[in-house]
Amino acid sequence: MSDSLRRPPPPVPVTIVTGFLGAGKTTILNRLLRDPDLAQAVVMINEFGEIGLDHLFVEKIDGDMVMMASGCLCCTIRGELIDAMEDLLRRRDNGRIKDFNRVIIETTGLADPAPVLHTIMSHPYLLLRFRLDGVITIVDSINGGATLAEFPEALKQAAVADRLVLTKTDLVRAPEQVAQLRDQLQRLNPTALIFDAASVKFDSRHLLDAGLYNPLTKAPDVQRWLNAERLMDAGASANGASHDPHSAHDHGHGDVNRHNESIRAFCLVNETPLSLSAFDLFLQLLRSAHGPSLLRVKGIVALADDLSRPMVIHGVQHVFHPPVRLDAWPDDDQRTRIVFIVKDVKPEFIEGLYAAFAGQIAIDAPDKTALTHNPLKPNSGGLFS
Repeated sequence: MSDSLRRPPPPVPVTIVTGFLGAGKTTILNRLLRDPDLAQAVVMINEFGEIGLDHLFVEKIDGDMVMMASGCLCCTIRGELIDAMEDLLRRRDNGRIKDFNRVIIETTGLADPAPVLHTIMSHPYLLLRFRLDGVITIVDSINGGATLAEFPEALKQAAVADRLVLTKTDLVRAPEQVAQLRDQLQRLNPTALIFDAASVKFDSRHLLDAGLYNPLTKAPDVQRWLNAERLMDAGASANGASHDPHSAHDHGHGDVNRHNESIRAFCLVNETPLSLSAFDLFLQLLRSAHGPSLLRVKGIVALADDLSRPMVIHGVQHVFHPPVRLDAWPDDDQRTRIVFIVKDVKPEFIEGLYAAFAGQIAIDAPDKTALTHNPLKPNSGGLFS
């Protein structure tokens, strides 16, 4: 048998649909599944409670639907998610189900989507057969503002999203309420695209193919995926308008996009490339000090060993997808640009840590203390191990 026949097929894109209770996930899922382009999609629906009910409200589609057992889609059933995805592959490879070209996972309203992302980004076999396409978070326009303020799960769901979908906008009496919610979400997650489900032009094309690879060109589309310009432009505008050193709008790249006292979005930009080992150690120390607080990290990194070939990184909390080395820079900007959405972490700490590895500053005592209190485990390994 030739190598081409032994080689597994291209990884199947995985889309995660999340959102708080009552946001309208099932309605949006039904709408997506009407698209002929999703005729070969497999839907995985997680159930909450002893008797699954959500699937009764999902329209029948031409294809397979995998129902996971009771329980919130979280760390406690991570193994079950792996089993379900591996079984899906076995059934397809053995011809027991027809071929599929996309997997859609709908979480429950109370789910933290991070463990699902961890599974897809770190499991050795699943990494070969699946690729994360994106996270779609559904937000209720009527109750969304209050939900974000009260429930940390809702904040996390919005923070890790690639696409944010506002539902029930046609039911909101005061238009300014929707505008305020949109502004709130944009500050929480500046690089995510926001769509109105009530728009007649809204369809699956707006939500799918949000990952690093462009399905048309079959090549990485870093600019579209990273969308760092939106975050950097917002920071520059606000910083240019404020000169008060104590202002919330004049603290480097990120506080202009500060959602509240704990969650911030910012873009680390640095012109100095690091060696591969130095950047690996930078990420190890960062994960050791603040792993659970790194809600979403994605970026393009200049490396000193080959300045013409940057590296793309993508992480959720302490888990990072295997890095991708590009053949060339996607544009003329050859600086390191990393978008962070963090909780209870000061941008100055991350920027200072990178600058220290770049030889631009020395790590001061407070930073050393933070790292000392979170030592690396001897067998933890690095991102590039």
